[in-house]
Parts: sequence; structure tokens; C-alpha cells
Amino acid sequence: MFGQHFYHKQIRNSVIAFGTIFNNISIKRLDSSGNPLQTIKIPLSYSPKEKFIARLEQQASLTGSDSKVAITLPRMAFDVVGYSYDPSRKLNKNQKITAVTTNADTTKLNSQYSPVPYDISFELNVFTSNSDDGLQIIEQILPYFQPDYTVTMIENSTMDIKRDIPFILENVDYEDTYAGSLTSTRRITYTLKFTAKIYLYGPISTSAIIKKASADLYETTADESPFRSERVTVTLNPTSADKDDSYTYTTTLDFFDDAKNYDEETGNDT
Repeated sequence: MFGQHFYHKQIRNSVIAFGTIFNNISIKRLDSSGNPLQTIKIPLSYSPKEKFIARLEQQASLTGSDSKVAITLPRMAFDVVGYSYDPSRKLNKNQKITAVTTNADTTKLNSQYSPVPYDISFELNVFTSNSDDGLQIIEQILPYFQPDYTVTMIENSTMDIKRDIPFILENVDYEDTYAGSLTSTRRITYTLKFTAKIYLYGPISTSAIIKKASADLYETTADESPFRSERVTVTLNPTSADKDDSYTYTTTLDFFDDAKNYDEETGNDT
């Protein structure tokens, strides 16, 4: 039943868009007089929170020359933590979206049913070793979310569909795990939870463009069965025109006096 392959990369592109929002954050280190000492761009990676915590705990004792392989703070990581259907944004599932595209061989009409609304849950984790670094990062993020930040994305390049996707900040958690001796590494973690409102599209169907349409009109009398009395034919002029050309429509009317002029079984005139 689900044998038709399709892949529009909506989820993948949403993950990329989310990471792009936070990939250019930096902090500044100052001396006691307020003069800048260094500017640090915060590394960002796609990884679950537990992976970073495990690496920090396993490498906590790395010192001297071994410290080159230890994880340095501050840094950020994000991850997808869940998907859920959003019934409040449901569209008519029988409605179709169409788009005319020119392929290598001929001009075709692409169509697909209305997309399905889904929410993607993201977690952004900020790891720092001191309070000021964490506050600098957080204050560069929170003002942009009120409570959402909107990104314009190409949802479906084949159908030429663009949509503004909101990334909503749900809540912010704070954790300070500083404990033990004075030589122990302090770890401050901010966990920001987001929801992205996206749409998922199904397979695309391709068919030829209709350039000629006919409609038959029937009449009924008291002593005869229904018979065709008129045919209306609309034809594209010229038939070779595509969506960007100049064209007109030619309408032809054919009238029939009675049922003798039409063969009901074959659909041909007699």
C-alpha cells in the first residue's frame, strides 16, 4: 500500500534551518578593566545532551598535554526529541495542490494532496564552565523569540512551495552541577525546548495538461429516452502554448436535432 517512494526532505531541512539560527553565536572575554581579551565563537553540533554529559564526565581528569583531547567549554548542541500531529492546523485532505513544470521531454502537470501538519520538538543545550559565558549566550537567543522566530523555507521545490515556519520557544531549564573539590570542573547547562510547526507532503502525481475539454448536454421528452442535444468543446489556441505563453480559447458548439444523430452505445454521430 505504501510502495511509492517519495522524499521531500521537510524534516531534514527543518533540522538544518534550526541549526542555522544558532550557528553564529559568540562571546567575549574581558579583563578586570573591561577591555576585550578574546572573542570565542561557540561550537554547535547535532548531538543529544546525554552524549556530551557522558564525555565531560569521562574526561574530567584530563590535564596537561592530555587536555588537548578534552571537550572545551562553552559549546552548544541540539537534537530532535519528538514528533506529534497537530490537529489544529489540519487541512482538507481531499484538496489537491497543482503546479505546471517543464520537464526535459514535455510539459506536465504535477499534483499532490494537501500536506499534513506536524510539530517537531527540538532541544538546544548550552554547556558552559562559568556563569558569565552562559548568560552571554542566553541573552543573545531569548530576545529573538516572542515566543517564536519565523524562518521562510522552501518546503517543496518540485511544487515551488514556500512557507514561513515558526520555531516556538517553549521553556528554558537551568542546571548547575558544580560540586566537589575546588579543582573539579564546573558545568552549567541551559536546556532550551522548541517546537517547529511544519507540514509533511505526500507523493507527487504527474499527468498531461488538459488542452481540450468537451461537455455534452442532454434533453428528455415524454416519449423518448434522454438524448444528446448539444456538445460544447473548448480548445486551447494554440495547442502548443504553455503556462508562460500568450494564448486564447476556442469554443465550438455542436447542435443535434434528435436522438437519431447520436449513437448512445459508441458515443459517435450517426
